[in-house]
Amino acid sequence: QVQLVESGGGLVQPGGSLRLSCAASGSIFSISAMGWYRQAPGKERELVAAITSGGSTNYADSVKGRFTISRDNAKNTVYLQMNSLKPDDTAVYYCNAEVRGSPPEPDEYDYWGQGTQVTVSS
Repeated sequence: QVQLVESGGGLVQPGGSLRLSCAASGSIFSISAMGWYRQAPGKERELVAAITSGGSTNYADSVKGRFTISRDNAKNTVYLQMNSLKPDDTAVYYCNAEVRGSPPEPDEYDYWGQGTQVTVSS
């Protein structure tokens, strides 16, 4: 079993910053991609940012230049630094990881965190 635990959400004023963390634990052999998604009320879940084990990153156009994704492979942890936050960034943010279980399994599986609320409001 693999668990993803997120932290760092909360209420922040427009223009402010937050840092989200997501730690993966359990029977993990390796993790390829890790990422952050978000879902606002009445909208579909969307990709915010993703990062490979080698450090290659991908961002949604709406967050480029404001958000930075990073990871610590030794800790199986991914981070999302969010700066210059806007009310449109308000959503539940979910962590995602593509995990190969231990002992080494032939396939990778997607795991999700429970979500953390980010609210940007004055």
